[in-house]
Amino acid sequence: MKKNDKIHEEIIKKSHERSNKYGIEVSRIYPKKILSKQEIPIVLKRNKELIRIASPFMKILYDFLEGSGFFIVLTDREGCILSTIGDRDILQAAKELNMVVGAYMNENSIGTNAMGTAINEDMPIQISAKEHFITAYHRWTCSAAPIHNVKGDIIGTLNLTGNSNLVHPHTLGLVVAAVRSIENQIKSEEASNKLLETYQYLNAIIESVDIGILSVDGKGIIKNINATACSMFDCTKEYLINQPIQKIFSLWDEVINRVALGKKVVDEEVSFKINGKFQRYIVNIHSIRDEVDTIIGAVISFKNIQNVYNLINKYTGKKARYTFDDIKYKSYSMNKIIEYSKSIADSPSTILITGESGTGKEILAQAIHNFSNRREYGFVAINCGAIPQNLIESELFGYDEGAFTGAKRGGNPGKFELANGGTLFLDEIGEMPLDMQVKFLRVLQEGCITRIGGNKYIDVDVRIIAATNRNLLQEVQCGRFREDLYYRISVIPIVLPPLRERREDIPLLIEHFLEIKSQKLKKPIPKINRAIYEKMLSYDWWGNIRELENFIESAVNFDGNTEFLMNKFKDIEEKGKNNEIKSCDIMDELICPLDELEKRAIISCLKKYNNVTKCAKVLNISRNTLYLKLKKYNIEI
Repeated sequence: MKKNDKIHEEIIKKSHERSNKYGIEVSRIYPKKILSKQEIPIVLKRNKELIRIASPFMKILYDFLEGSGFFIVLTDREGCILSTIGDRDILQAAKELNMVVGAYMNENSIGTNAMGTAINEDMPIQISAKEHFITAYHRWTCSAAPIHNVKGDIIGTLNLTGNSNLVHPHTLGLVVAAVRSIENQIKSEEASNKLLETYQYLNAIIESVDIGILSVDGKGIIKNINATACSMFDCTKEYLINQPIQKIFSLWDEVINRVALGKKVVDEEVSFKINGKFQRYIVNIHSIRDEVDTIIGAVISFKNIQNVYNLINKYTGKKARYTFDDIKYKSYSMNKIIEYSKSIADSPSTILITGESGTGKEILAQAIHNFSNRREYGFVAINCGAIPQNLIESELFGYDEGAFTGAKRGGNPGKFELANGGTLFLDEIGEMPLDMQVKFLRVLQEGCITRIGGNKYIDVDVRIIAATNRNLLQEVQCGRFREDLYYRISVIPIVLPPLRERREDIPLLIEHFLEIKSQKLKKPIPKINRAIYEKMLSYDWWGNIRELENFIESAVNFDGNTEFLMNKFKDIEEKGKNNEIKSCDIMDELICPLDELEKRAIISCLKKYNNVTKCAKVLNISRNTLYLKLKKYNIEI
């Protein structure tokens, strides 16, 4: 262990001992001391000079870190929060812990943390995760440094806080650099000194951050670029320094004019042309202005768009939650399906899962994804039957800015782009419109998409899993589904059996759903009447696992009430009988002379397609034969 590590551990240990001595509970969530609304203005007034001098530096820090998941805190010498700035979501998380203006962050108010310990030890310190005394702060990494006046007395602290997985020694270096700049500014109010110190300290730090950063002067000449940007562009600094930004970003003049008019450029998707090839990034642009508000330069920060998509998928639920362990079965048929699914999980070939509604097609798709080598990327699902026909193309392929009225500035990625590297699950694919099937087939063949309103080809690496409860071969014969697309998506077919064909799984599923529904509803597991249990085992469950799950949830809600469950079973059995009656009515309609049946089929087909060639193909007869039958039955076209 290094000497510095030992010193750090000793500091944390002593701080924890002090926290215990102060009576801080590890379960504490809020600081002990928080000023009232009447007291806050008094403290802010007392520290107005510190706030005035520190605020520009906090703003500069945040301009570099915006969107990276950090927030900055300024406290007075006693640890009272004077000001905060940061990303909205993390500020909200801090607010929920009462880390707000007027809250005291010293050790005797909230235990070991970077601000309080920096004041106590009079030194910069980084405290991460479980090094904090209270459990509520284990989510954070905090880097703080004390601010001194010209006499060397502590007058406050500057702190940078983010999620614990963002811990990096350079974060503390960034804080120390900013604090030194603040202390220098206290000694000298001259703007030139402030800018010089800021540049000297922050320029070293931007080399270590994991987002691309470059700066330009007022004429758009690139003056600085960090190592991360060079890595993204696969070029050296010398290749771009002192070159016009238009060399890589042809729309620069248009964008900087927007900035000059006071419009923000935040998280916009743009394309940079690097070595003759366009690459897409998410960009933020911040102007640098002089004392008369003239733009004298700009800072451009950018992130690789695929990394952004992965983050979006992570925090918007576009991740597969289910694994093979979540599928409950003991039947031979399901065992074969699971083993087969595992064996093909890593294959890039398309999968078609068929089965009745409620058999668990999406759960199986998620399990395959989580078992595959694509598990670290997104699982994006789209229901082809739930999206209006005029929107499904933009949902799948996305659109560029200006593609149609109401299109977002910067455009919008489609499901293919969001699923890049991962899995795209197309539920109810049998509902996909025919014109959309043509475009979808082209993407499968070429491995690239073009957004609506765009002209650039975007390469995508996506594994397709489709699902349907329809007989797609029958849909092909009826002309409602393309034959070439059917064979393209059914390279690996999987058929899920209905629950009535694997009855030995029903007891396992009943037990499983009783347990999870009891947990969800915070109720005890009810005792199911034996007669009802036998009915559950013998019932055909036309809605399959979904219907069984809903029935179990009702049983848990009503604590296994026998009378209610018996009535509910009567209802679902009655629905089952009605379905059988409807089926019988349809069958009765089919009982007629064969000539009459043939005549009805021809008339129905002509009404639907109004095209002799199409009707002949659907009826699987030649055009000449169809004309003969039209004449035979006196059917007019």
